[in-house]
Amino acid sequence: MKVLKSLSLVLVMALFFGFTDTNNPFPSINIKTIDGKTVNTNEYTSKGKITVVSFWATWCTPCKRELDAINEVYADWVEKYDIQLLAITIDDARGLTKVPATIQSKGWEFTVLADSKQELQQALNFQTIPQTFLLDQKGEIVYAHNGYSPGDELKLEEKIAALKK
Repeated sequence: MKVLKSLSLVLVMALFFGFTDTNNPFPSINIKTIDGKTVNTNEYTSKGKITVVSFWATWCTPCKRELDAINEVYADWVEKYDIQLLAITIDDARGLTKVPATIQSKGWEFTVLADSKQELQQALNFQTIPQTFLLDQKGEIVYAHNGYSPGDELKLEEKIAALKK
């Protein structure tokens, strides 16, 4: 009986924490720009814009695929939904040296920031990348997704469009 109660509790917790629609404020954490300037996440999330935050690393192939797919539609999203995208690398100091070349070779037009100490990652409590968050105009997390499969950007756009209504 104890095992059944424990299993039930685990199942309830998994269901509760497993939902991707969250409505939590995005953490206010100091991170770096690619050129090393310290900025606070609030500088980006308090502008009253829908914001996509995508965590990635130079060594993460699915991350780069996701950002490439989003980059293909990003200009349209900016025009249609007035959004912004923050691509936040979790590369360590050695990996950070590869980030500018990656951005340039990919032609990414969005803002790229660095969380090399993983402080923001820890505050958001996730382990795997790519990890994508959608923030509403108030800076609250309304959707989260990890991993990448082709077409995930279409579901993300549906969520963005629903926020714009």
